[in-house]
Amino acid sequence: MLVSAFDIRHSNFRFMLDLIIIGGGPAGMTAAIYAARQKTDFLLLTKEFGGQMAKKEVEIENYPGLGSVSALDLIAKFRNHLELLNVAARIGEAVKLEKIEGGFSVKTENDEFRARSVIVATGSSPRMLDIAGEKEFIGRGVGYCATCDGPLFARRRVAVIGGGNAGFEAAIFLAKFAAEVFIIERGPKVFADPTNLELAQDTGKVKIVANARIARVEGKNFVDKIVYSDAEGNEIALPVEGVFIKAGNRPASEFAAGLVELNERNEMKFNHATHQTETAGLFVAGDVSDVKFKQIVIAAGEGAKAAMAAGEYLRKIKN
Repeated sequence: MLVSAFDIRHSNFRFMLDLIIIGGGPAGMTAAIYAARQKTDFLLLTKEFGGQMAKKEVEIENYPGLGSVSALDLIAKFRNHLELLNVAARIGEAVKLEKIEGGFSVKTENDEFRARSVIVATGSSPRMLDIAGEKEFIGRGVGYCATCDGPLFARRRVAVIGGGNAGFEAAIFLAKFAAEVFIIERGPKVFADPTNLELAQDTGKVKIVANARIARVEGKNFVDKIVYSDAEGNEIALPVEGVFIKAGNRPASEFAAGLVELNERNEMKFNHATHQTETAGLFVAGDVSDVKFKQIVIAAGEGAKAAMAAGEYLRKIKN
């Protein structure tokens, strides 16, 4: 069991580990695999396993060697690999990362862990639109994860906000249950891959509404409509009972404030040759970083590189 090994070996939080990997998505889990193979004394700290991968609405068809695999099955394969390597893991969310003498302190709500180096692989979370009614109706028609809540909208009309791949994947999944699915895109055209466009068309249930700027979500106890402005500025009410927002993601970087430079999207900047941030011993991997493309296989590769770079750094400071 993944959570037991650390508790037995390092029950005293003041013990200085070699490495703490923060995040259990594909980047963090791959970093843990590589750290284990290097015989590093480390901890994998994560609030959940899978990260955004756990919220994928369609089969994953581009992970090398696996053909088509569900997100849950792929996560299980990652976790099985961790268990084979006896990786020490603790469930918890990092709320503060600080530089201390000889390394770093990582604090959760209830614990503190210390290490000579850290890999941040915390990924990202769904970005809110900040429109009227959005917060008020979360859990009452407004959601961000179609996989989690889609079956609740059987035979109902739903809207997906966002015409990129994430929006189309959500719409394709929702079409299995819903009566009608509307993809709302603020621009004149959608930006999904041709494969997703074709899959959405094949459902016979997905309709695209372009040039639509969402103004607000309305309802009484639950959502009953969204209101948007068309290209001419006319307000149009679209009756729906569910709204899934796919407006991009927000990097989970706040807890490391002051230790790493962020770009305009709050992604962590790092030296792509060394995988190190501006703070020595602090590495970054996956969607929380400023790597351009956000894909599972890329995150996994970045995790491997970060672990190898951290291993190289640890060997240098110990010699």
